[in-house]
Amino acid sequence: MGEVANKQVLLRGFITASPRETDLEFRVGRAELGVPDGSKAVLVKNLYLSCDPYMRGRMREYYNSYIPPFQPGSVLEGFGLAKVVASENPHFRPGDLVSGMTGWEEYSLILKTEQLRKVQVDEKIPLSYHLGLLGMPGFTAYAGFYEVCSPKKGEFVFVSAASGAVGQLVGQLAKLHGCYVVGSAGSQQKVDILKNKLGFDDAFNYKEEVDLVAALKRYFPQGIDIYFDNVGGAMLDAVLLNMRVGGRVAVCGVISQHGISDPEGLHNLSSLLFKRIRMQGFLQSDYLHLFPQFLDCIVEYYKQGKIIYIEDMTEGLESAPAALVGLFSGRNVGKQVVCVSRE
Repeated sequence: MGEVANKQVLLRGFITASPRETDLEFRVGRAELGVPDGSKAVLVKNLYLSCDPYMRGRMREYYNSYIPPFQPGSVLEGFGLAKVVASENPHFRPGDLVSGMTGWEEYSLILKTEQLRKVQVDEKIPLSYHLGLLGMPGFTAYAGFYEVCSPKKGEFVFVSAASGAVGQLVGQLAKLHGCYVVGSAGSQQKVDILKNKLGFDDAFNYKEEVDLVAALKRYFPQGIDIYFDNVGGAMLDAVLLNMRVGGRVAVCGVISQHGISDPEGLHNLSSLLFKRIRMQGFLQSDYLHLFPQFLDCIVEYYKQGKIIYIEDMTEGLESAPAALVGLFSGRNVGKQVVCVSRE
């Protein structure tokens, strides 16, 4: 089928601090528009790419994680939505829309197709939502809230980074479950979105609070039953002092520690003992057997207007480095997605 130009984003070298745009390189390479015979691989044209905090962990030289690091000089990879261009795999045909791990480039040859999933087009749901609401972040919210938090109607729920890709859905699911929900975010704009658009009972800007323990006591005078933690650090420490007996903490992310070479330790772990708190880390991949159930539930909620999803879209692969780096300063409002092509 011949060769074409292929825009790409590469990692220049391993990092030890918060990522910068200069840690990434944008270049134009070449792509062969074909698939090796008998390989069962697929060649895709990437349409949308997902920017996710876990990608920072893959930019450091650390091999003991659940997912290996990127290699210097290599194309970044992450969750994407793409159109199949060529295929040697009987499960995928040219023209199919798929979601799964792909390269940060215009065209990607995908050899490991086990986790690729066909996407059914629905004119009522934007295609890019398959990277957020109906993708990994949405499923993370669903599995974390229902399976890890074990919610009960009437409980008090706190969500950090609540306007992000995961937090915004956790809060709405908690409200639909009959819980009282407060979220934290890093700007007044985001606080307003939580309260006025996403239906949180209350919200606050953590950057304006000089005493997080006192702030949480103010918003939860009865204490917190469930904490959905996306940030770790000082916020988690403050929450532990405000938890109720029998509370649950779902550890989803530690974005406050992503720019720190020597992560900060916690100081209030004795609360786990005194208050019989269950704190559990999890990955959405632990619960993949629930994915069809998740899709049915969330699609129905969305079509009924019971949930809203906020997306922050940037145009062009050239914008991808800035979009990814912006996650770690809170520049994005909602789920950060890069549009590579709308074809």
